[in-house]
Amino acid sequence: MLSRVLPAAALALALLAGCADGDGRREAGSAVTEEEADLLAGLLHRNHTDGGADFVVTAPYGPGSVLTLTGEVDFREGLGRAQAVVDVEDVAHARSLFFTREDLWIGDLPDDESLPADVAYLHRPLAGADEPTRPLVDVLVTVLLGLSAEADDEPAAFLDGGYTWEGRRSIDGRPTALFGLPGDRTVAVSSTDDVLVQFTTPVPAETGDLEVTTTLAEHGRRALDLPAETQTASAGDHPELAASLGL
Repeated sequence: MLSRVLPAAALALALLAGCADGDGRREAGSAVTEEEADLLAGLLHRNHTDGGADFVVTAPYGPGSVLTLTGEVDFREGLGRAQAVVDVEDVAHARSLFFTREDLWIGDLPDDESLPADVAYLHRPLAGADEPTRPLVDVLVTVLLGLSAEADDEPAAFLDGGYTWEGRRSIDGRPTALFGLPGDRTVAVSSTDDVLVQFTTPVPAETGDLEVTTTLAEHGRRALDLPAETQTASAGDHPELAASLGL
């Protein structure tokens, strides 16, 4: 289910029900409690139940370079749409995207005589985790779609796995509880409605680990349609154009 991205237990964290211990204080780095573990186990399933969310996913990938995806995702159907902005030394290049767990559509194509007039998107499969190199956009899409599960995880998995409470912080004006996860990952959960607000994780890259940050908002059902076949051409049939897109 989530093993294609990260272990489910490494993602499934939820709202801290009570942050005080017996003397009214709680130290950052303290282990989660049994009561918390019950909530932790349902966080990804809650994303699935809610149906979807708006999102922003960011990752740096070189000196002065950042890739940002901004859009909405349907967790139930496993698809989304986004604006991808590649910012290189303060020069931004934007492309529209649609994606599923298996495929990617790239729009905002430059004029190209090899494309039929009605084609607006190039389509290609997502690179799998077992492939030697993966475009960063494929990694970000995979991390995002991994934040959903069709069932709760086992609460016991959170009691002895190194999950910790790390305090509270505000993210985009939303109060959250912050948790530390094994593998230098963190998760922030809304202090008011038990939903995932932000997830950060390192991902391996040729130049060393990159930190991917995913922020969710406006949780709820989404109805998204993928580009029609008549609007789509295979990236494999247009390799030079596909390479020029940088995605």
